[in-house]
Amino acid sequence: MSRVSGIPVADDILDAAVAVKPLPEVTAALGVSANKVRQMLRDGELIAVRREGELCVPADFFVKDGVVKGLAGTITVLADSGFSRTEMLRWLFTADDTLPGTTPINALRTSHGTEVKRRAQAMAF
Repeated sequence: MSRVSGIPVADDILDAAVAVKPLPEVTAALGVSANKVRQMLRDGELIAVRREGELCVPADFFVKDGVVKGLAGTITVLADSGFSRTEMLRWLFTADDTLPGTTPINALRTSHGTEVKRRAQAMAF
């Protein structure tokens, strides 16, 4: 993990087909300042990667009215379990046929946050 001006950055282990939003698009989508987005990244509410030299956030982290419900809590649980930001991304985007939505991030996007968080907590033990 590298750091850019205090912002933790995960390695871009995502498939090239996974869409990402550069920070200016994130600020526009959320209707908040760039400083607020950087604070969200520092606080672990979102995870950033560097793609083509630009700091970006996976587009799947967002729904029309903001950040996917349960994402920040899931990131916190994974961090408490000792996961690096890169490991968190890998887990969130790895297919799991036993989850509704096939990946943890898709399960979060389809209101299955309780199950995702339960599995994240179980990995700590």
